[in-house]
Amino acid sequence: MEPVVVVGAGLSGVTCARELAAAGVAVRLVDRGRRVGGRMSSRRLDGRYVDLGASYFTVEDDGFAAVVADWETRGLARQWTDTLSVLSPDAEPQTKSGPVRWGSAGGLRSLVEDLATDLDVELGTHLKALPEAPAVVLAMPDPQAVRLLPEGPSHDAVRRRLDREFEPVLALSARWPERSWDLDGAFVNDHDVLSWVADDGRRRGDGAPVLVAHSTPAYAAPHLLEPQAAAAPMTAALRDLLGLTEPVETYLHRWSVARPAGERDQPYLLEDTPTGLVGACGDGWGATSKVETAWRSGRDLGRALVARLA
Repeated sequence: MEPVVVVGAGLSGVTCARELAAAGVAVRLVDRGRRVGGRMSSRRLDGRYVDLGASYFTVEDDGFAAVVADWETRGLARQWTDTLSVLSPDAEPQTKSGPVRWGSAGGLRSLVEDLATDLDVELGTHLKALPEAPAVVLAMPDPQAVRLLPEGPSHDAVRRRLDREFEPVLALSARWPERSWDLDGAFVNDHDVLSWVADDGRRRGDGAPVLVAHSTPAYAAPHLLEPQAAAAPMTAALRDLLGLTEPVETYLHRWSVARPAGERDQPYLLEDTPTGLVGACGDGWGATSKVETAWRSGRDLGRALVARLA
């Protein structure tokens, strides 16, 4: 049988490919990037990796808990914090307790790389159309998946279900000579520029004086064509919010499709089409958008494909 093609080597795509391979189903995993990871992206800055995509993950699903326990045992994942700050320009800082947030000493991308260890991944593969295969999995945000579908009515059922909008975000990494703040991470409310700030040193566990700030979608949208123009205003907003001096280094990353908006309860998509099965998975499939959602979506779609192809 021709291999199932999984397009996208982020967490959901790698997890789906692992389920298929474990069941003896031939699988071809492709990604346009130079490394696996997708939006669990880490970039090497000043000799260390900085998490510029997903900020952390939480654990509820028993299957995901087993994966995380293995990561923790091998020193790949670490518990970060269960208490985050809540900041607002016109209010006193507050704290908010919740589930344990997890990070990774090697950056969150390293966790996806670990799951992909035994898989053959074709990196740097730029597909412009749906590949020919008995089944194709589109492990990516809806707006990107739709672009690969052929024109015409043959894939209308798939196209209609790939209707979730995704919001843009700009991620700013800023480094200081030493730490002058006392927070792990902070949700930022009622701010024109910022929505989230994370202490990358604390979540990574090396204590580096590095903050990562995420913009609001509204601020990111008009800066997508020239994102670097937003670096200085975002830095100024971060300094003003936390009372900081000028950082010694900044780096800005653009996420045109960062996180899904709205709601969707279905855990994945799987449709019969004239060319074969077409599936979709990721953090946009499920009740809440988070890292665990992406993992569960990939796992469940992989198992559904195994049942159909067995």
